[in-house]
Amino acid sequence: MRNKEMLLVPGPTPVMDEIYDALSSETLGHTDPRFAKVFKNSLELCKQMFNTDGEVFVIAGSGTLAMEMAIINTVASGEKLLVVSHGYFGDRFIPLAKVFGINVETLQAEWGQQISKELVEEKLAEGGFKAVTVTHVDTSTGVMANVGELIPVVKKAGALFILDGVCASAALEEDMQKTYGHPDYKIDVVLTGSQKAIGVPPGLGIVAFGPKALAAREAMTSVSGYYTDLKHWLPVMKDPVKYFATPPVNMIYAFNKGMELVIAEGLDSRYRRHFALGRAVRAGLKVYGMKPLATEKVAAPTLSCLLYPEGVNDVEFRSKLASKGVVVAGALAAFAGKAFRIGHMGNVTEEIIVKALGLIGETLQEMGYTANICAAIDEFKEIYHSA
Repeated sequence: MRNKEMLLVPGPTPVMDEIYDALSSETLGHTDPRFAKVFKNSLELCKQMFNTDGEVFVIAGSGTLAMEMAIINTVASGEKLLVVSHGYFGDRFIPLAKVFGINVETLQAEWGQQISKELVEEKLAEGGFKAVTVTHVDTSTGVMANVGELIPVVKKAGALFILDGVCASAALEEDMQKTYGHPDYKIDVVLTGSQKAIGVPPGLGIVAFGPKALAAREAMTSVSGYYTDLKHWLPVMKDPVKYFATPPVNMIYAFNKGMELVIAEGLDSRYRRHFALGRAVRAGLKVYGMKPLATEKVAAPTLSCLLYPEGVNDVEFRSKLASKGVVVAGALAAFAGKAFRIGHMGNVTEEIIVKALGLIGETLQEMGYTANICAAIDEFKEIYHSA
């Protein structure tokens, strides 16, 4: 990769040369049949990733726009939405839904922990919930939701299951035709963005709607959106020659190449690679006295939030590390200054992580801390290759 820095924040993530090359291709008209062919292929590959028998929508925007699109097309003003939150980005559904007059109730986990299925079941027993949102991986905490346990609980209660896959799609299974104990117990909506585990630059909001979610939109007389009304986009997604609003032509080129790389790797292989990377990164950093916020049982394969050893200055550490070409992110909310977040998803390789671990160790040594670099790298390699 020709990237000059190791971009190990929770997104955007490193971009492959092939994707850069696709992004820089000559811009065609957005209704040109040649462009429509590329767009159509990217949509088919995205459907393959989600294994959906519904529809996939790819539009210019961010993951936040995808969140909005998922909510307003399934839950009407005055209806009840349950937000199951494992951190800052799970909480984002609360103000988003309230803007549209949706009645929001919330279950919030202690940061670093999961919400149990029993708590969700108890809450849903109150009745009347149209949908439930679950963030597959919360970018603030590095916690992975217990999706397999929550889907049956939500579907048994008759609610739609909306999965925020922004920091998970293309790294964790999000199979929309997989059943969980009953033929009707499936994921109804997955939303995501282009810039994380898919490995494409930021700029695309992506939402997959299953049959029940599409039926929910059909039953609504109108929605509180124009650009985000899926009915305006549906003809375009079925036939990209058609027009509603100008698509980001070059970003679609990049997305198509990114999806080709995802599918070429093989979804099962890709999922195994991410789980191995996550476990190995945390194991290597533990050698430096860095403690993951999330226990291994609930930790995500895409990013980790690491608590510093006592006395490490967050700003100084990240600044020194960035000067060496490794960019990581600060922690949020109560953990700001006490931890940092490192992404290990998408196009990140073993070689990148090995180099980053060495430079993290050097930075700690420069700051006066003991850091056994060889031991950290050896631990990473042992866990990665055994996993």
